[in-house]
Amino acid sequence: MRILTFAEEDVPAELRTRADALREQTWPGAGPHDPALRPVTMLLVSPEGDVPAALDILTKRIAHGGRRYRAAGLSAVVTDAAHQGRGYGRRLVAAAREAIGESGADLGLFTCDRPLRGFYERAGWDVLEGAVLVGGTPRDPFPSDGPGFDKVTMAGFFTERAKRDAGAFRHSRVELYPGEIDRLW
Repeated sequence: MRILTFAEEDVPAELRTRADALREQTWPGAGPHDPALRPVTMLLVSPEGDVPAALDILTKRIAHGGRRYRAAGLSAVVTDAAHQGRGYGRRLVAAAREAIGESGADLGLFTCDRPLRGFYERAGWDVLEGAVLVGGTPRDPFPSDGPGFDKVTMAGFFTERAKRDAGAFRHSRVELYPGEIDRLW
């Protein structure tokens, strides 16, 4: 198995078809991401060209606590149901964490369903205690603690400045505002 990384618009057609079919299992009807978030697609590809796991990384600048940061987060993480339990998803999520750190991002932030917390922790991410990501837009916010959600915020702090400022993100509302297409990553 190898991990391939592409700008979303540059994924080869055959791999895109396979990745889209895989995503449809968990994220039915999901389309392409907002190009303003510079989406990057990471695929775990078998020697035969199958795609047992996929995810996307979205990036934008955010303001928090009076400071600006380059933030990235995971989106549309999926492992084929027939391949779950083999470590493929964890391998891909850990590689994404490393790629985000190497990209120059100050921090990685995303939400996941509470039962997936341990999965992401085993892939190197940390729980950002008490943090709520506010998605959508300032005029139409979409918070991760909204009714019916049971989300936890995961994070990685990569630059020295972000590591020093990590405490400011705990027990806070982080205004992510990725827009109308990707309301929350």
